[in-house]
Amino acid sequence: MQESVREAVATTGEVVAVRGNVVDVRFAPPLPPRLRQLRTGVDRRVVLEVESHLDPRTVRCIALTATRRLGRGMPVEDVGTPLMIPVGPALLGRMLNVFGEPIDGRGPIEATEWWSIHRPLLSLEARTTRTEIFTTGIKAIDLLAPLERGGKAGMFGGAGVGKTVLINEMIHNMALAYEGVSLFCGIGERLREAEDMYHSMASSGVLDKAVLLYGQMNEPPGARFRVGHAALSIAEHFRDVEKRDVLLLIDNIFRFVQSGTEVSGLMGRIPSRVGYQPTLASELAALEERICSSRSAGMTSVQAVYVPADDLTDPSATHIFSHLSASIVLSRKRASQGLYPAIDPLQTASKMLTPGVVGERHYRVAQAVRSTLAEYEDLKDIIAMLGLEELSREDRATVSQARRLERFLTQPFFTTGQFTGKAGKLVPLDQTVDGCERILAGEFAEVPEKALYMIGAVEEISGEGVTADDA
Repeated sequence: MQESVREAVATTGEVVAVRGNVVDVRFAPPLPPRLRQLRTGVDRRVVLEVESHLDPRTVRCIALTATRRLGRGMPVEDVGTPLMIPVGPALLGRMLNVFGEPIDGRGPIEATEWWSIHRPLLSLEARTTRTEIFTTGIKAIDLLAPLERGGKAGMFGGAGVGKTVLINEMIHNMALAYEGVSLFCGIGERLREAEDMYHSMASSGVLDKAVLLYGQMNEPPGARFRVGHAALSIAEHFRDVEKRDVLLLIDNIFRFVQSGTEVSGLMGRIPSRVGYQPTLASELAALEERICSSRSAGMTSVQAVYVPADDLTDPSATHIFSHLSASIVLSRKRASQGLYPAIDPLQTASKMLTPGVVGERHYRVAQAVRSTLAEYEDLKDIIAMLGLEELSREDRATVSQARRLERFLTQPFFTTGQFTGKAGKLVPLDQTVDGCERILAGEFAEVPEKALYMIGAVEEISGEGVTADDA
């Protein structure tokens, strides 16, 4: 009996200071270690995470929930574990917060297993060392910026250029082609964006193959800072236990850095360059390096990236870029022209696009496509001033090829079928390369441009249905 009393005393402390989202708690030694979860407040609803030891009896914590009505002298319980998250197939089709609590109004989750959000990196011997391409079925991405299986791709784009649609299509194609799991992690997402994403995935039929996890914009910085770690624990369970490929989509990885800056400032750390936390590189690496493939399954990540003031030398941008293997740039100009997906072929790039990885033919065709489109871009000013007729025969042929390539790289999506009336197309990589090669060879020079717009493989072009009016 005495032993249990001593144990209870050892795991119960009291609040000694509350400074916004920073809470100091006094314990009898030994102190709870860093990253330990503590609970306090009415009905133990205030969740704290130990960040540092101030002295032999005091720990400083960051609050992951609001600290309203929290006062000095309130009891604090040491839960005995880090922050935990439910894992497993029961999460499919559900929307959760950083604590694993459902926020979709569909009742509790029947999870049988809970994992810590802080997990060690996969050992080097358990990782795959071969380079593989992760095909998405989206022509423009697979041709010009092939994704690395187990790698990280950054997706740059503003509001209204089709970023959410592209994410939804990747989730759909992942479920269709790989029978894998898609995990969407919203860091600092607006409430409206979370609502739109949930209903859009439900209406397009991909929700039951996905898990949505949100640390919303109105939540404390501690919750936004940890939601990425929670998402990775769920992804690691699907990869290591369920042996299923995982597509992890993060929107927005910059907000993870931003929330880390807030936490660092609240903890009183001296800021580094441009006001960022001094631990920016190590905190980002601790998150990014957990994204990798094992021998049994792959984990691939596509991350939306915001670049502050369009300054690529910003410390957050340079550290994020060092982890990415591909960059997908969405263009508002192409979206206004109706060229969907609105991927800019000249700015989009991938480290995987080398002859040794994708093969000589794919590399040669991709370079020829980019070269042709770049020449067309240079000729646009001349065309605007003098007209197409003033160009040489060679330049007119280049323009013809480029305009057909632009239209061939458009694609109807499964997730927008109910709006466009066009059935979605998932195009294998070899058909994409073959189609671009035939266009570059001039095979479709006499075919009207419209015939190549919003199709899948180039074999869909036929003489039937192409009239003089189309031309």
